[in-house]
Amino acid sequence: MIGKRVVVTGLSAITPIGGDLETSWSNLLAGRSGIAPITRFDCSEYATKIAGEVKGFDPEDFMTRKQAQRMDRFNQYAVAGAQMLLQQSGYTINEENEQEIGILLGCGLGGLETIEEFHTRLLNKGPGRISPFYIPKLISNIAPGQIAIFSRAKGPNMVTTSACASGMHSIGYAFSDLKLNRVNAMICGGVESTITPMAVSGFNAMKALSTRNEEPEKASRPFDKDRQGFLISEGGGMLLLETLEQARERGATIYGEVCGFGASADAYHMTAPDESGEGMASAMRAALKEAEVQPEDVDHINAHGTSTPMNDVAETRAIKKVFGDHAYSLSISANKSMIGHMLGAAGGVESVFSVLSLHEGKIPGTINLDHPDPECDLDYVAEGTREQQCEYALCNSFGFGGTNACILFQRYHG
Repeated sequence: MIGKRVVVTGLSAITPIGGDLETSWSNLLAGRSGIAPITRFDCSEYATKIAGEVKGFDPEDFMTRKQAQRMDRFNQYAVAGAQMLLQQSGYTINEENEQEIGILLGCGLGGLETIEEFHTRLLNKGPGRISPFYIPKLISNIAPGQIAIFSRAKGPNMVTTSACASGMHSIGYAFSDLKLNRVNAMICGGVESTITPMAVSGFNAMKALSTRNEEPEKASRPFDKDRQGFLISEGGGMLLLETLEQARERGATIYGEVCGFGASADAYHMTAPDESGEGMASAMRAALKEAEVQPEDVDHINAHGTSTPMNDVAETRAIKKVFGDHAYSLSISANKSMIGHMLGAAGGVESVFSVLSLHEGKIPGTINLDHPDPECDLDYVAEGTREQQCEYALCNSFGFGGTNACILFQRYHG
């Protein structure tokens, strides 16, 4: 593998199953679902009435009330997640290193909640009632921008917006910057908060969401023949990546190593995946190639696993294309069965869980897989958390527009 070695020295998560890393991880291992009735707005006329809301989050635990009022919810999650990440990693940003740490964050839709709020205000009260903070609250790159303001990180600062692959792309390109020695550390991952009337009605119009409202905790069921669609959720997941050299110098705890990144396009359809899975397979192959790892060396895949009829079959076919007979020996998880689909944040959160799986030797199960789809016939760890020490874990994210991204993580040996 050409370039510097890159390791993970910090992790944070804000999810529907926990407001911090430890709670989210323990609930994931316990098989608890975060899907529940929507409380943000009256959804009585909507086909889907359930989602994965973050519970109990108080932005004033991380900022002043005035600062919180000037941020969309996704920005609040970004600032909170970064603060928890830096504290957990023990990384202190000061005048000596502030130019050497960058921020590259994924976000799919940005401040949709702010857009809807101010559009209603415009229609009801006129243009004179629009706040000067309207635009700064909603644009996606304000998330890494706000993190920089709070942390004083002055390295590269940008956002990746590639639908449901946004978070994974951010990690992949942060990894590339570190390998090429452009920076010594990067905050990366994804944030999203779009549980809004327009988002729910829009995805409902596409027939993309589950309408299993009477059983929220059973509605997200990747690879199950009774799956109907995904559930919108929200939150954030971040990683602190550092060069191995710097991590050793500062005595950091190392949770895993990033060793390969792959990206591709289906060039097929606006929303549907290529049914053959070839585009997905191409991204997986690219991650393995960069890492110089053979398919049979991979133990675990954290699947995109959306619980949509087409995606789950296409991803299964893609895994078989890449891994051949070894596909049946892989332990495959679908975190979205519990946390729902966090859209642009999905790749960030699921990468965090992939690293923890390697670090702790525990693979979270896939819940609600009661009646496996005959076309989805791999080992999706349906029995609950599996104790398994793995060497390599591949994490997949695939988005609308046929954009695909995969990261290969390796257990760190010291």
